[in-house]
Amino acid sequence: MNRITEIEARMLEIRSILESDATDIDLDALETELCDLGDEKAQIEKRRRMFESINIQPRKADPTPDPVQEQEFRDFGEFLQTVKYNPHDQALRAREMSDKTQKRFLNMGFGASGGFIVPEQFSTQIKMVDDQSAIFRPRAQVIPAGDPPDAAITIPALDQGNANGVYAGVQVTWIAEGAQKPETEPSFREIRLEPNEVAAHVVVTDKLLRNSAAAGALVSSLLRKAIIAAEEDAFLSGGGAGQPLGIIGHPAAIQVARAGANAIAYTDIINMFARAKFGGRLAWIGSQTILPQLMTMVDTGQNLVWQPNAREGAPGTLIGIPFLLNDQSPILGREGDLILVDLDYYLIKDGSGISISMSEHPLFTQNRTIIKAFWNVDGQPWLSTPLLARDGVSTVSPFVVLD
Repeated sequence: MNRITEIEARMLEIRSILESDATDIDLDALETELCDLGDEKAQIEKRRRMFESINIQPRKADPTPDPVQEQEFRDFGEFLQTVKYNPHDQALRAREMSDKTQKRFLNMGFGASGGFIVPEQFSTQIKMVDDQSAIFRPRAQVIPAGDPPDAAITIPALDQGNANGVYAGVQVTWIAEGAQKPETEPSFREIRLEPNEVAAHVVVTDKLLRNSAAAGALVSSLLRKAIIAAEEDAFLSGGGAGQPLGIIGHPAAIQVARAGANAIAYTDIINMFARAKFGGRLAWIGSQTILPQLMTMVDTGQNLVWQPNAREGAPGTLIGIPFLLNDQSPILGREGDLILVDLDYYLIKDGSGISISMSEHPLFTQNRTIIKAFWNVDGQPWLSTPLLARDGVSTVSPFVVLD
């Protein structure tokens, strides 16, 4: 029992004596003893406090700081200012030379003669798209960047081998009890995806760049729209040479001949619908040039086949299927002015993220700066041909194009 406990115990005894009915109590002696106990307790507690005040624990060494985390930018505008006015800033160099970044961007140039990697939080914001602002990326199968990010990858795909393989060569057979399980020999095909570099340029005034908040908001908005437009165009109609392979013109797409030139008829809609692969998320895609045709179209009973449906983000539905506007779609009368697709069958392979470089030399006397943003991406349908229906003759596809 330590001394503090003994003192408190004796104080409680004195309190009990004072509370009792005893008459033979020496109050003066108890008062003196109580004061002495209080003084002794106070001294002990004071001594303990003094001891604790100098009982400092040995200071632990600070962990090695992460130069990338220490050198964060407040916003995208500050990052642009640093690239423009101080390309040798430690904030850029720390990010550029971190081990993680070196592995991801091994074959890319950096610094004043190359580009600077946009910090992940800003890159994610710029490339962030929803199903209101883009069509392909929110609905397709997106494969993230690997290590290294721009390396080609091959993905096994199943080609349809017979009429019973109603889903990309996967044959399903019912087996009686005790019967031998049949052996199937699906034919494998490889899809090769290799992210291609694509660049976007924007010219801004030096005055705007000096306003970090305004520059960050404006440039990030412009880059986001440019990325969406470039990808939407390539995923829709890209030729595949140094760019993604689009749907229009792809061997897996079924082309439906239109009933009349420079028009879309109700029979075109029915014929396209009859060739579509069901079971997924079908959607019509077209530009505004075809809206007058669709919004006034009637069926054989003179009923409108277009139904407004702004609540779900699409301007409407066509025979109950959402219609999605795409500025990159061909104009009325051209091949692909209307397509019916299930984008679950389209693959997108992301590569290295967005990098930024700047140059003021061509526009130096005009006090303007060229900002170049570049990133890497690839894409293509994962089917090589349309799928056979059960009759072994008819074909269906997740990509149906009006010719």
